[in-house]
Amino acid sequence: MTQAEALAILKTGANVFLTGEPGSGKTHTINEFVAWLRSSGIEPSVTAATGIAATHVGGMTLHAWSGIGIAENLSRADVDRIASKEHVAKRIAKAKVLIIEEISMLSSATFEMADAVCREVRRVDRPFGGLTVVLVGDFFQLPPVARRSFSEGGPVSRAREVQFAYTSPVWRDLNLLTCYLTEQYRQDDGDFLNVLSAIRSGQVEELHYEMLMTRQISPSEIPSISEVPKLFSHNADVDRINAGELAKLKGVSKKFRMSSKGKDSLVEGLIRGCLSPEVLELKEGAAVMFTKNSPQGKFVNGTLGVVADWSAEGLPIIEIRSPSTGSTGSPQASSGHRLRVTAEPMEWRVEEQGKVKASIAQIPLRLAYAMTVHKSQGMSMDAAIMDLSRAFEYGQGYVALSRVRRLSGVYLTGLNERALQVHPEIVEKDKDFRAASDAAREAFAPRPDSGQAGMSETEIIEMQKKFVKAMGGAFVTENTKHEAPSFAQGLRQGTRNPKQIKNSKNKIGGLPGRLAETLQTVRDAKTLREAAKQRGFVASTIVHHLEELAELGCLVRADFAHLIPLNIIDEIHEALAATEGDRLSPVFHALRGRHSFETIRLVRLMRSN
Repeated sequence: MTQAEALAILKTGANVFLTGEPGSGKTHTINEFVAWLRSSGIEPSVTAATGIAATHVGGMTLHAWSGIGIAENLSRADVDRIASKEHVAKRIAKAKVLIIEEISMLSSATFEMADAVCREVRRVDRPFGGLTVVLVGDFFQLPPVARRSFSEGGPVSRAREVQFAYTSPVWRDLNLLTCYLTEQYRQDDGDFLNVLSAIRSGQVEELHYEMLMTRQISPSEIPSISEVPKLFSHNADVDRINAGELAKLKGVSKKFRMSSKGKDSLVEGLIRGCLSPEVLELKEGAAVMFTKNSPQGKFVNGTLGVVADWSAEGLPIIEIRSPSTGSTGSPQASSGHRLRVTAEPMEWRVEEQGKVKASIAQIPLRLAYAMTVHKSQGMSMDAAIMDLSRAFEYGQGYVALSRVRRLSGVYLTGLNERALQVHPEIVEKDKDFRAASDAAREAFAPRPDSGQAGMSETEIIEMQKKFVKAMGGAFVTENTKHEAPSFAQGLRQGTRNPKQIKNSKNKIGGLPGRLAETLQTVRDAKTLREAAKQRGFVASTIVHHLEELAELGCLVRADFAHLIPLNIIDEIHEALAATEGDRLSPVFHALRGRHSFETIRLVRLMRSN
């Protein structure tokens, strides 16, 4: 599903689970949705599972928002006590749309406790007291760490095993529409995307391991951490390394102190979640990383640079190290020129009902010699040194690797088997999420060839008006800045009964919609890359769909042969014929890497058709 399609579904007011791979644009999509809500006079309650994530989205943690705080468990009496607090009750009673970021890091028990408080305050026995709920996150990333519980009869033991939020009955009762984003805005390296996809699907093979091992370096080959930051799985050494490297630089340091205003408890939460320190100490030549996206698109969270000079006002002038990063949103410069940006103070806020409750201001930088994998979530990095030999948590290696844009930017000093593992339960659950997203997309999109009529523009606008009116907002007809195109133009702005979507089995010519759409796209496209771009997928996904079609007996050579240049078919064919078994790694190496794995798979597919 594309970002625009997901945004169109979000605007219907349905309860939604927005997910997708790292770099697929989940946060961008939510920001667009929030902007649209506000332009319609609807103020959303934006929360997150962690302080860092809450700071990124300008909200507060779900724990603080719901009043459950750091409690390990809640009894019925506890729920009543929290619901009776005036500031909590007022906040929840006024809420209309609740957004929860980083849902993967929220345990099912914490999810249930927040739900229990909302039901009690709003006096409505529906999930979260009848609020429109949008959950955002990727369960392949770091799992829940809290062990909390709620029970009717009393507290539940702390030893209760942590479970993902989707295991909660509350998740089921929300009747969520799943929007699984499939576009990629961070990585543009096909081979690296194949590795990440293999880790994500729990299908890491020898060829993927070999590709990663090409990036393993010896101690003598480790780049200077003044050039490339190092990611750690543990927090112990990060501050020491950053301080030590800064001390090595000559010259006088400058210190920039964070300012703050608002309620102390909210300010403290902002400070804990902010990646820039309260006192930022810099010297000329210091390696730094931006910690916030520039509204003007000059840099993004994770952009690397070096302090090159000071402005007349004494602010750091940052020479961005790798300015040309394409579609990620970071600045681009012509070859041979380095972009310089004056880093000015920026604000992090906690907003509630459209009012700023607390804020902090700081230069959006941090020293970039070292940082933890946990704090790198949400960043897009050009390069990173990482020791994954000590990875101890499911998804930790995946999170670290997926921060980096290209395989050439990965510098591995160690790698253990656990680093390439993701939670086995999530691998299976992900199939359900993808299927649910396909069903939602098919139900919303017009399919003329399947006999389903699309909804008229008038019907769509009426549905939008009903949602906005129900939320107490004012429908804006001319809202071109935040209004997504209609599904009649490739998307749809409308809604259907979630039960209809859940049970949708729409198939075209006997094929699942996703495969039928890929087949038609491939037939019309001139190249594999073009087909992938049109579908919003990476090339390997298109090839995988073709392999599925072949297994179903629904693919002939003429459907895809035009994607392969004629002058390379014989060479790849001979290499395949000379190799025993189905492993592609020997073929890739025999061809000296001249052709991608996707091209080799297409020729192999041609041999079997």
